[in-house]
Amino acid sequence: MTKASEWRDTRNAQATARLARALPPIFPAPVLQHALARPLIPPTPRLAVESYWRTHILRADRLARALAARSGSPEGWRWRLGNEKGTGLASTFRMPPSPYREPAHTHGRGHCCICGQPVYRFGWHKDLWASSKPNTNARWHAACVAAWKLWVAPSEHVRTLKAHQRHRCSSSGKRLLRTAEVDHRVPLYQVWREHRDEPWPLLLGYWGAPNLQVVNRVVHVTKCGAEAKERSEARQVLARAPLEGVVRTR
Repeated sequence: MTKASEWRDTRNAQATARLARALPPIFPAPVLQHALARPLIPPTPRLAVESYWRTHILRADRLARALAARSGSPEGWRWRLGNEKGTGLASTFRMPPSPYREPAHTHGRGHCCICGQPVYRFGWHKDLWASSKPNTNARWHAACVAAWKLWVAPSEHVRTLKAHQRHRCSSSGKRLLRTAEVDHRVPLYQVWREHRDEPWPLLLGYWGAPNLQVVNRVVHVTKCGAEAKERSEARQVLARAPLEGVVRTR
């Protein structure tokens, strides 16, 4: 037995004992099973929950969007961009819209700033402990945090997305190479331009798994080139529109 394995065994024994002392009588069984099977066992229930959702990132994505659908769009909310601090608005359309981060719509502590639903013990999304009130020390679900990381940086989860596609390029059907890249089926600029008035829970799908695909690099380069050409042509049309309007009025 090497020193590394000895250290791991000692560390896991201590973590298991600490986790057992901290576990409440009711705890999600899949999370506990996952924690005890990790190479390094998380020593606290909260870390066990966070580890579970980080590993099951696509499951977290589905749950976060389902919780958002339960909350729905706040009354009077529209997807907007902004640069001012304190507004909760993103400065670019590449970030997913998040109405419950805006001061006008936030539910405050005890509610997830991503999906708007109550947060319970250990960042869980259900009140398994019948506490009848959310955890006011929390502002997000562990699942929603994991989903948010997928939405804003999908390339960091390329291995998971590759496995989800059974290592086949979603465009060509060929086997995915090491250089394969994550792509949005519907580009985000098009979401902002053509779909911004869709209900907020539906908008999130454009950042989530339904709109993500892994394609080989040559396919991605070709697709990006076509999108750049389309955007350029659209800008030219918009630039000509005022001039054509002036000509018609003369």
